[in-house]
Amino acid sequence: MEEVRQWLAKAEDEYDTALVNFKAKKYFSSAFWCQQAAEKGLKALLISATRRFPKIHDLVQLAKSGGAPSNILELCSKLNPAYTAARYPDFSKVFSSEESEVLLNASREVLRWIKKKLKF
Repeated sequence: MEEVRQWLAKAEDEYDTALVNFKAKKYFSSAFWCQQAAEKGLKALLISATRRFPKIHDLVQLAKSGGAPSNILELCSKLNPAYTAARYPDFSKVFSSEESEVLLNASREVLRWIKKKLKF
């Protein structure tokens, strides 16, 4: 289905953006794009299964809706806070290189699981 491919392509682009920001030492931006990559990937998975998805940003809830195993749910729980913490100054979360790298790895693993499940 073309819509699934479009969402997955967007997820991969956002992962690439996270990687570029990580290399530029823009760790807050990298963290945000890691979360976004996983979110778009999970929405691709849900579109494939049900042709729709809930309009939420909670990766754990999206992953549960997609039948994710516990290890993927755990990775999503690590990524979830980046949606808010990297975007809003009143949260004033500073991401270290190490934290950002954990999120890059988490996002990559979530996307791998999604692609495997979608057979991409």
